[in-house]
Amino acid sequence: MSSKRIAGPEIERLIQLLAKVPGLGPRSARRAALHLIKKKDQLLAPLAAAMGEAVEKVRICSICGNVDTSDPCMICSDPRRDGTTIIVVEDVADLWALERAGVANARFHVLGGTLSPLDGVGPDDLTISSLVSRVAAGGVLEVILAVNATMEGQTTAHYITDQLAGLGVKVTRLAHGVPVGGELDYLDEGTLTAALKSRTAF
Repeated sequence: MSSKRIAGPEIERLIQLLAKVPGLGPRSARRAALHLIKKKDQLLAPLAAAMGEAVEKVRICSICGNVDTSDPCMICSDPRRDGTTIIVVEDVADLWALERAGVANARFHVLGGTLSPLDGVGPDDLTISSLVSRVAAGGVLEVILAVNATMEGQTTAHYITDQLAGLGVKVTRLAHGVPVGGELDYLDEGTLTAALKSRTAF
């Protein structure tokens, strides 16, 4: 049984496109579309203009892989950044999360994912070679691997460590373990094991 069309093709297309946004399913997309249409002047028109501008101006940084309106991006262009440290992340979202936290004044490198043979993602599908080139060019003292604590993330971290061997750079990774404010009773075994192995002096 085919689904009934409830609105004109333009509205249907808006709903279909919104449904492709992560976190929005068909039902949420319909709600979002209705809200945008009801607030056409205050929301829909400015959103459409902003999206058109983004299509024209958004660039991928040729140095680190960040998303910005300039190439190199604002982070790579900032002379106040510590060029001796590169933080390696899987995705731009991870870079933005670290920037929001304001925890480091370093440079970044976006891999574009993780190694995953089952999904057909190999080293050539990521930006590992350009990371190695950046380090080999000199001036970098430490590479911080800020990848997720998943099997794919750890595999990628080990591969990168091997690729950087012999370049005279210190390779570190984010600590894994008990989160701030976390209670031991609620943590899984993997997190507890990592926390115990990564214990520090008190």
